[in-house]
Amino acid sequence: MSATTLLGALLPVVPLAAALVGLLLPPDGGVGRERSRRTAAGLGVAGAAVALLVAVALLVTLDRPVEASTTWVDLGGLAVTLGVRLDGAAALVAVAVTAVALAVQVYSIGYLRRGPHDDVDVDHRYPPYAAQITLFTAAMLLVVVSGDLILLLVGWEVMGLCSYLLIAHDRRLPGAPAAAMKAFLVTRVGDVGFLLGIALLGVSAGSFRIADVLAHDHSTGMLTAACLLLLAGVAGKSAQFPLHTWLPDAMAGPTPISALIHAATMVAAGVYAVTRLYPLFVQAPVALAVLGVMAAITLLLGAFAATAQDDIKRVLAWSTVSQIGYMTGALAVGSPSAALFHLLTHAAFKALLFLAAGAVIHGVGTTLMSRMGGLRTTMPVTFWCTAVGLGALAGVPPLAGFWSKEGVLAAAESAALDGTGPTPAWVGWLVWLAGLLGVAVTAWYATRLLLRTFFGATRIPLAHPHDPPAVMRWPVLLLAVPAALLGLAGFDHGFAHRLLFPTVPVLPPGEALLVHLAPALLVPVALLLLGAGLAWAGWRRDPAADPARALGPLRPVFARAFRLDDVQHALVVRPVTALATVVRTGDEVVVDGVVEGSGRGAYRLGGGLAALHRAALPRAAVAVLAGALLIGLAAVLIGAGA
Repeated sequence: MSATTLLGALLPVVPLAAALVGLLLPPDGGVGRERSRRTAAGLGVAGAAVALLVAVALLVTLDRPVEASTTWVDLGGLAVTLGVRLDGAAALVAVAVTAVALAVQVYSIGYLRRGPHDDVDVDHRYPPYAAQITLFTAAMLLVVVSGDLILLLVGWEVMGLCSYLLIAHDRRLPGAPAAAMKAFLVTRVGDVGFLLGIALLGVSAGSFRIADVLAHDHSTGMLTAACLLLLAGVAGKSAQFPLHTWLPDAMAGPTPISALIHAATMVAAGVYAVTRLYPLFVQAPVALAVLGVMAAITLLLGAFAATAQDDIKRVLAWSTVSQIGYMTGALAVGSPSAALFHLLTHAAFKALLFLAAGAVIHGVGTTLMSRMGGLRTTMPVTFWCTAVGLGALAGVPPLAGFWSKEGVLAAAESAALDGTGPTPAWVGWLVWLAGLLGVAVTAWYATRLLLRTFFGATRIPLAHPHDPPAVMRWPVLLLAVPAALLGLAGFDHGFAHRLLFPTVPVLPPGEALLVHLAPALLVPVALLLLGAGLAWAGWRRDPAADPARALGPLRPVFARAFRLDDVQHALVVRPVTALATVVRTGDEVVVDGVVEGSGRGAYRLGGGLAALHRAALPRAAVAVLAGALLIGLAAVLIGAGA
């Protein structure tokens, strides 16, 4: 085994080992509570830190794609292998995952010391919390480096389990258990399709090794069906329309978990899985066209929904839905490199934004922007970090989000005008126009969030806001660096080459990756200024009022995300619940009734016969004589008749 292969194998193994040890820790109660908490925190931080060092070492040493595997189990001629498939994109994503995981582990030490809404200590279950974060990280890293589809599926499903446990970590918070259950069930719906898609590919190729699946000559119909089924799983994990409704509700969980889910694990897994199997999608343009339609709808849906939210975490949640739409749009128009680059920059600025929002919530005791305001002077570090994150989210040059988002728009423009993508030109037009409109809307709600939270008069008379303690402040400060500067990596040829490792040559040779310094950049920048200017103008007219009032009758529609959750409840949840009630009633009344009724009848018949057998002697004698008399009378009558 080469050193590179060993590093790839260690990536998921290191946090997995730390997670297993952490899960064995006793509950932190009684006299050993603080010791158990410190041990759990140390294991979590150490697991993430060592995994980050391994990821960085892999990134430095990896100079070409590497693959190694060994047969794990043979299922009737279908071999399942244990192995890794390493390339530049895998190494970059691994660094992003482990860096965000380390920041979340360190940040959680301070955040869960005190509750975000009160002064009650909420870390009574900290050891399983820290261990579950580490297991979550290991599962995502398994998805990143796996060389076998079954192994990838294992990591995929473990992430779903960990998300359920972490969202519902503090069961005393209103809505947390229900949000966790919703996330689990909605993503499971998509995972059924993902499992069937993997099964189709494995049976067709005669192997589940990703290399074998990519090299096999699949039939067009089978490949299209498999890719569409895979997209169902992508829609669930990455919160894309129509399986997006779980993600905003997942904000009921702890804020550090929101950062982990939104920045580096769950929502990124779907995009990464498509890039891993992208040569198959290129051969199934129908699936890519469907992905393009999903991306455009999701991009605008998330952006418009974010404009009318009052909860600061829900604004960021809907922005994640929208930004993932940019990534899947880039995939649809034939630029996985642009999708991966936006995935990396999004991991940086979205983790920064959620942790900064957690600092605000920790300081003021509420998640509602209507009760915030005037925090710029009392929380200066948090303010500037949030400004950097929101600037990157909106695409303000030269912050990271500007370059990666421009890469997506440039790819969509090229597919629309030049027909360079693997899908029809109308898909490029759809993604491009949706992306341009999304730039203006994103700038509007990002500006609104900044103004409502940090400017104007304070609306928190009982709170004493302040910047968070060092253990929470340093992760936020360090994440601000890549959020501001990571986009400049697009100018580096070596960085661009690493992003192109896993893809087919869908970009023209020698074309600069993601960065197109051309007059076409003027349109997105103009739309950015338009959106931010409209939000600022509305705020300046009345700093005490919400700029979202300008939405008029659309505001409640956007606040409820076009009521798609209600539509799902009416079309899916209620019919399934009614069907389950009917089935349960039929089972209890008919099936159980027949079984229990026959049992009761036999019991009563036996009881009656037993009572007759236990009759007193006089009654028994009378019965025998009466029976003999009746038999004799019957014999006489029969004889007379004959």
